[in-house]
Amino acid sequence: MADWEPRMLSILRVMTGLMFMEHGLSKLFNFPPGAMHPSFPALLWFAGVLECFGGALVALGLFTRVVAFLLSGEMAIGYFMFHAPKSFFPLLNGGDAAALYCFVFLYLAFAGGGEWSVDRLRASTGASRTPARSSV
Repeated sequence: MADWEPRMLSILRVMTGLMFMEHGLSKLFNFPPGAMHPSFPALLWFAGVLECFGGALVALGLFTRVVAFLLSGEMAIGYFMFHAPKSFFPLLNGGDAAALYCFVFLYLAFAGGGEWSVDRLRASTGASRTPARSSV
């Protein structure tokens, strides 16, 4: 099972990014049709931009650590602005998804994109293009 750990990290990253991107697509393009369709320059419009494009970057595994850290922050802010005032308990305040996204993105910020990511591909091709240093 340990051999599959980096691959499962990638699968978690891809699925989280795609599901998160869906929230942004719904806000920005009303696809799939959702309850919210904010217009520029509303705060929720900016959240939609982060969710749509940040989710796509996370799904691809491109700039994973930085983007995941930003999205974790977005979800923490969203939780405390919109959910926490309703109740202390995430089940009652409707913020369980926001809290879960926050901590999954925080994990990805530290763990990286995994074996199947554009970040890993860029690192491996960058290493092959770097000239060898002489030990003189």
